[in-house]
Amino acid sequence: MLDCLSPENEHRCRQCLGPNVKLYELQKGRKEGNQKWASILVCLCSLHGEPVFLFTLRSSTLKGRHKGDVSFAGGKSDPSDRDVVATALREAREELGVNVGTEKVWGVLKPLRDVSGMVIAPVLAHLGPLEELNFKPNPGEVDEIFTLSLSHLCNPQNRGYTHFRTGDKYGYTLPVFRNGKHRVWGLTAVALDHTLKLIVPP
Repeated sequence: MLDCLSPENEHRCRQCLGPNVKLYELQKGRKEGNQKWASILVCLCSLHGEPVFLFTLRSSTLKGRHKGDVSFAGGKSDPSDRDVVATALREAREELGVNVGTEKVWGVLKPLRDVSGMVIAPVLAHLGPLEELNFKPNPGEVDEIFTLSLSHLCNPQNRGYTHFRTGDKYGYTLPVFRNGKHRVWGLTAVALDHTLKLIVPP
């Protein structure tokens, strides 16, 4: 599991993610139409040398259907954001109170789409040792910051699948990660699942 934080694996991941940039080059043009964009920052860290992912528990006082959910820091793009990476880093700064440099970003995974039609860009960054980070979470947006280890997330006993129906027919299946401090599900689990498939060396 430690191999996933090695310089060699970082280089491999950056190369794998490189072509995805083209998927976002049309972003500016699309935003002028009806297309809505958002970014999330998939935060990979280390804790006592072990790889972990950083999650937030969204504030229960927020409006909308995602209050109280487990998520990665993120939100809708702002006109001042240069690109999807800038959106993710700005949102992390606003929600977590932490500045993440662009050099920490390994790349952007393929876009996801939520039920409202919002297109979401998962931006993967390695923040380094958790012990060296100083978080100042925004209490209006974040109730809690917590981590789940890579070894926990890769254990088959801690993951399952939720089946959704569309009317009276089978609709789709999404991964769910269990047995941690909080359950990870929905698009956060999808982004996490895609990230795990990328970063765990073949």
